[in-house]
Amino acid sequence: MAGEEGTRQNPGALTEEQAERILAGMNEVIRAGEEMRKLRAEMIKLFAGLGWTQDKIAELADMSQPAVSKQVAKCKTGDRPPPMELHLDQRDVPWLEGRLWGLAEAVSEALDGGAHCTRFVNDLGRGKKRFTPPQNVDDLRRLLEEDLKRHQARLPGSYRDAYDEISRRLDIPEKVTATGSASVRRALAHEIQRDRLR
Repeated sequence: MAGEEGTRQNPGALTEEQAERILAGMNEVIRAGEEMRKLRAEMIKLFAGLGWTQDKIAELADMSQPAVSKQVAKCKTGDRPPPMELHLDQRDVPWLEGRLWGLAEAVSEALDGGAHCTRFVNDLGRGKKRFTPPQNVDDLRRLLEEDLKRHQARLPGSYRDAYDEISRRLDIPEKVTATGSASVRRALAHEIQRDRLR
């Protein structure tokens, strides 16, 4: 009897499903924060490897110089990857996914958040969605394709051209050895694609 009372819920209390959703939402934020810290550390090492001063990196990252120095020190000289190519025409899947993300973000902004892909883009930015499993990339492509068809008159032709190129390459991916982690490559491609569209 006492055990039975312990499992009963208060009428005004949260349900198990509500508690699960709250905690799952918090876990997503925590996971996204951890992933973003790891990505920032990788980017700091990349910029240092490209010859940027620790003071400049600290200024741009809004960090202290000793914190940047600590990140750089974690990467031994022998562990530093070879310099990464930073041109848009690269064919590895993470690079293409980053380009797709940058294009979708540009479409969403051009349509004042009224694009089909807006929610997906926002979820990517907050870490709620990822590029794996491949179904997520397919979903983003489908939403972006719909936006490009439906709002053709409002969007520059360069958006459609970029989508066609990215889509063709994703359909027939090339086995390419690329420098840098997938997350770093996505982030760089995302930014370079956004700059090209501007």
